[in-house]
Amino acid sequence: MPDYRNTDTATWLKWDQQHIWHPYSSALHPSPVFPVSSASGVRLTLADGRRLIDGMSSWWSTIHGYNHPALNAAATNQLQDMSHVMFGGLTHAPAATLGKRLVDLTPEPLTRVFISDSGSVAVEVAIKMAVQYWIAQGKPQKNRLLALHHAYHGDTFATMAACDPVNGMHHLFNGVLPQHFFCDAPATPFGSEASAEDMASMRAQLEQHHQDIAAVILEPIVQGAGGMRFYSADYLRKARALCDEFDVLLIHDEIATGFGRSGELFACDHAGISPDIMCVGKALTGGYMSLAATLCTEAVAQGICQGEAGVFMHGPTFMGNPLACSIANASIDLLLSDDWQTNIQRIEKGLNQGLAAASALDDVADVRCLGAIGVIEMKEPVEMSSIQPRFVEHGIWIRPFGKLVYTMPPYVISDDDLQTLCERMVAVLREEAQS
Repeated sequence: MPDYRNTDTATWLKWDQQHIWHPYSSALHPSPVFPVSSASGVRLTLADGRRLIDGMSSWWSTIHGYNHPALNAAATNQLQDMSHVMFGGLTHAPAATLGKRLVDLTPEPLTRVFISDSGSVAVEVAIKMAVQYWIAQGKPQKNRLLALHHAYHGDTFATMAACDPVNGMHHLFNGVLPQHFFCDAPATPFGSEASAEDMASMRAQLEQHHQDIAAVILEPIVQGAGGMRFYSADYLRKARALCDEFDVLLIHDEIATGFGRSGELFACDHAGISPDIMCVGKALTGGYMSLAATLCTEAVAQGICQGEAGVFMHGPTFMGNPLACSIANASIDLLLSDDWQTNIQRIEKGLNQGLAAASALDDVADVRCLGAIGVIEMKEPVEMSSIQPRFVEHGIWIRPFGKLVYTMPPYVISDDDLQTLCERMVAVLREEAQS
């Protein structure tokens, strides 16, 4: 059996190319990958010794940076007791504690927590909860969703169906996906009051189809992979009111925005409202392990269990994994032990200052920042084959998609590293424009 610790980099990279299918990559023409040998703080160390400032937080999850002693200790200590037990008929302190923490941190009246193993599954669970709730209420026809254009909710089948059917990443599957309703994405920018025109599309869909709609699903404040768009908190308040008016549930997908990324602990806190169902993930364990959760109100939970099944019909094998739950508890402790909100404001200020120079580039359409999110939107899609190596050559790790060159750095990034990260992002775009 091959021993990777005693295998040279070129050999195991060959194994990777022959056998590993990376996300959104071609088996015919594999994209280049950069071998990482270790990671610590905000730096990735490549196999050739180069060190990169990580501007992506490993897809927005490693908020405390890599190799953090507190999270390492949580993992090591939990391993002494158990790494995993099934959650059917058994329970343990790490999961119970995590459930209590999540209920305490999220807005009332969310009281029930279903722990799963990835963000997409958490959204699948939310959709299933909404549909089973209405079945239990004797309204099985309410089994479709109302989602937003530019939405992204995951890569599994139920979540793909809630993504933008035209401009999203999954239009190839439209013929086999459940067909949902979509309304215009909010155009009102963050910090402004949502106009009547902004709400008209959602209202029109609910007026016409509320008898078939189980829930409205949206990413609060920040539409992530569908365009990195920031929108009005007032829109959330008015969407909540529309859901109440037309008797549909409201699902918030906080996978990307949860745990401080937008400047509030949860993005819905900007609006001072609460959904009926909320999904969290990504930063939940500080990027150490895959873990997610779906929270719901007592009304939803009891409504589901009053139906024919008498139980919620879902049960992942690795639900409530104690190792992941222990690290999640430690990650939450770490976040709350410091003045995290002031820290996010520091990062937002640094991003605004550092990325402003990109506005002068002819190829740039917009520069925008919110919390620990900085976005440079290009006029045309970037060429990944050339721009990705340039970022590495400049000592930073940035992973653009489409027209978006963005950063979501770890919260522990220093001012100097943040300045360097931003300056080099702009420098690469300037070089690309000149090449």
